[in-house]
Amino acid sequence: MSGQTGRPKAGVVSDDALQRRRLQEAAGKFGLDSCFSGDPDRLIGYPEFPDAVLWLVTLQDEADHPTFFDYLLDHTDAPVLFGVDLAPKPGSTDYVRWERRLQNKLEQQLGPLEARKSTYGLEELVDSGPAQKAPPSLPTWETPAPPGSPADDIWVLGASLGGPAAVKAFLDQLPPGLPVGFVYAQHIDGNFTEVLTRVLGRHAHYQLKTAEPGYRIQSGDVVLMPVENQWSFDSGGRLVELDEPWPGPYGPSIDQVLLNVADHYGKCCHAILFSGMGNDGALAAPMLKAYGSRIWVQESQSCGNSSMPDSVAATGCTSFCGTPEQLAEELVNTIKNNSLLTGRHNRVLPEDTRYE
Repeated sequence: MSGQTGRPKAGVVSDDALQRRRLQEAAGKFGLDSCFSGDPDRLIGYPEFPDAVLWLVTLQDEADHPTFFDYLLDHTDAPVLFGVDLAPKPGSTDYVRWERRLQNKLEQQLGPLEARKSTYGLEELVDSGPAQKAPPSLPTWETPAPPGSPADDIWVLGASLGGPAAVKAFLDQLPPGLPVGFVYAQHIDGNFTEVLTRVLGRHAHYQLKTAEPGYRIQSGDVVLMPVENQWSFDSGGRLVELDEPWPGPYGPSIDQVLLNVADHYGKCCHAILFSGMGNDGALAAPMLKAYGSRIWVQESQSCGNSSMPDSVAATGCTSFCGTPEQLAEELVNTIKNNSLLTGRHNRVLPEDTRYE
């Protein structure tokens, strides 16, 4: 994983050890390191007052610590968020919503946290050298998808901080002609869209294209969701731009992209969640699983930041976890198995072996 140096630091105070741990972990997901984590008495007795950009405080009973707030406010000019809701059990829908409420409160005080690295790892790719090896060829068992053929299966690629490098590694390992299309939802400043399109298409069979009204996603497409407004599909599977922004603090909202794609494609909509901060995708994952969709995540050690795929994995809805290269291999194997299964089902038996 990439280093975490130079990140802003938060102080966490609670008289409940479990709540301290959950607050500290959640703050870490949103780019904040911890400079203090303890109960009120420990902070009052601390030899050197911690230098935090913000304090998170939750107490079971404030009356048990009558001097604490006066002490804290006398020693810091940083914002103090007190009365923070108690964190529920991680992995639950309530926990995802709690994290998002906390994120909104943090950003009201500190500004957009992910914007501190607004290129989301894209700078790692701009000066990258030539590919280490040529992308693989289409396996002999698979007939290439005809050019211009509509994609029956759509895989949503969701990513945030560190995502561009992971998605590029994934696409670089895919052979051409696969009978699937991709929708790419990447948290990124709109000013970097052109650079992202140029960099990810280098050395790969798959080229990014920006969503256009009326376009139907074809096999081999990687359609990049715009940052500003929501996009959906009409009854014929054609892209439609909606006159409303993406919900949530970042665009595009990966949760909303998943829901909008699944509304049209149903169980033929699948998802892979790559590197990123926060928990975008965790709310939609159970709904996609109910459709029968596949939900995969990038494994933690290969992520620039693993908070987002870890949050989706914590929902219990995922069926595969791997590096970008392993995710690509698993997709090829899945298509192979589906093709073989379809071939068996469609095979016509000789007349003398058919059931009467």
